Amino acid sequence: MTHQNFALAQKIPSKSDGFETPIVGTADYLRLRQYVMSDKLADELDRAIVVETEQVPEDVVRMHARCTYIDCRIGTQREIELVYPDESDPAMGKISVLTPVGSALIGLRVGQEIAWEFPDGSMRYLKVASVTQSAE
Repeated sequence: MTHQNFALAQKIPSKSDGFETPIVGTADYLRLRQYVMSDKLADELDRAIVVETEQVPEDVVRMHARCTYIDCRIGTQREIELVYPDESDPAMGKISVLTPVGSALIGLRVGQEIAWEFPDGSMRYLKVASVTQSAE
């Protein structure tokens, strides 16, 4: 965790509007840093506010959370569970955090959105519509 991120951890945003800084719990942050990851996911983790896992607000997309997001560019809505790479099962809606969608959504709150460039070069605007935390 960078010094800046630790300082920001004391100021968890309470509003969930627009493009904002992601929030990530320490346990997820430390585990994700062990993976060889895309530059985009690394950038998201670098700019994240890192807080104790218990302090992550309930409306934040974190590992094992189910979330519904809207792809604002094409107008589709999808429900997924954000998982670690070895737990991925797209047919069951379990999407790896290392995929473009997973990397984009980690740390966002309900109502927040992010502009994200996909591997095909298209720009997507993803907005979090709902989040349900797992019982794990």
